[in-house]
Amino acid sequence: MRKTLIVGAGGVGNVVAHKCAQDSETFGEIWLASRTKSRADAIAADVKTATGVELKTVELNADDVEATVALLRKIEPELMLNIALPYQDLPLMEACLQAGVHYLDTANYEPPETAKFEYSWQWAYQDRFKEAGLTAILGSGFDPGTTNVFCAWALKHLFDEITTVDIIDANAGDHGLPFATNFNPEINLREITQNGRYWEQGEWKETKPLEIGHDYPFPDSEVGTRRIYLLYHEELESLAKNLPGLQRIRFWMTFSQNYITHLKVLENVGLTSIDPVDYEGKPIIPIQFLKKLLPDPASLGPLTKGKTCIGCLITGTLKETGETGTRFIYNVCDHQECYAEVKSQAISYTAGAPAMIGGRQVLNGHWREPGVWNLEELDPDPFMEDLNRWGLPWQVIEAEPLELS
Repeated sequence: MRKTLIVGAGGVGNVVAHKCAQDSETFGEIWLASRTKSRADAIAADVKTATGVELKTVELNADDVEATVALLRKIEPELMLNIALPYQDLPLMEACLQAGVHYLDTANYEPPETAKFEYSWQWAYQDRFKEAGLTAILGSGFDPGTTNVFCAWALKHLFDEITTVDIIDANAGDHGLPFATNFNPEINLREITQNGRYWEQGEWKETKPLEIGHDYPFPDSEVGTRRIYLLYHEELESLAKNLPGLQRIRFWMTFSQNYITHLKVLENVGLTSIDPVDYEGKPIIPIQFLKKLLPDPASLGPLTKGKTCIGCLITGTLKETGETGTRFIYNVCDHQECYAEVKSQAISYTAGAPAMIGGRQVLNGHWREPGVWNLEELDPDPFMEDLNRWGLPWQVIEAEPLELS
């Protein structure tokens, strides 16, 4: 029987486990590994109730390559779905190479000691995965992931050439708490407090954190017009490299004024720092201490109401007319509907369902090319079909380019 190993039992790992169990015919015997086995056991119990599928659970320190290799050789899965922390991408890729297992993750590698994420460390594995005859899929979440596929699909079906892309991520949900992050607080806050960056005319341009904002009218009436802020996000790096003719690409995300106020206070008192400080003779990392104080994102599911809207605003030369046009390809997710299905809010759902969908492409042979790949380098059509089938339906509308005043 085919076997699949999921590593990571947080909010996104919970969604991946549920979605894989919904398609156990493809994923076969499903194993769920976590540093804290009780978290995996709790997810397995929920999955059993919801789907009738029994997951096998195991304790694993994903930083330990030897332990991971031993587990992979014991289980013999065809595919590992890495839903752990970005810090663990390289150890898990190394383990998959040694054990002969295909690999997929949702976010690119980030060294723990430096708030910097880029693909160079993982792209360096290209030759080794090719020589081993193994496939490694990088960034199969929503953004990155589904947004990359949106761009590839648009280039294949809508545009002869794409000139600009604005990736826009809105969370219009409300959990009623004074302050909380929608995914891992440490990763979330490291990402937001970095300088913004965007790519234009062949070079990277840098901005201060949350320096550039713009009011954007989203197509869903419940989302409405929201303030979006320019950030750097990892898919910009691969899309700038892989979309021919591209002149500019940016990433935007919504934040409420309440969120920004809390963030600035935390920054001002040093709690978002990744540099160790001495506390009673022991070094502690302020942001890791803060993470312990903030609500677990997995606990937000039953509290959160509202919707998300994530999409790609793409301008280029239209295939049909040869004229310049703009299209918005997007998905809308309802937090409460997601919780009713898999006991997770829409942020975890939109990251987790694409990991399962990417895994389907590997296991079904659509994306079984040896090497290390970002999603826009692969055939978008089966992934786009599966988005509609597995809970992330998408739409395409005519739109106006995003121009700053």
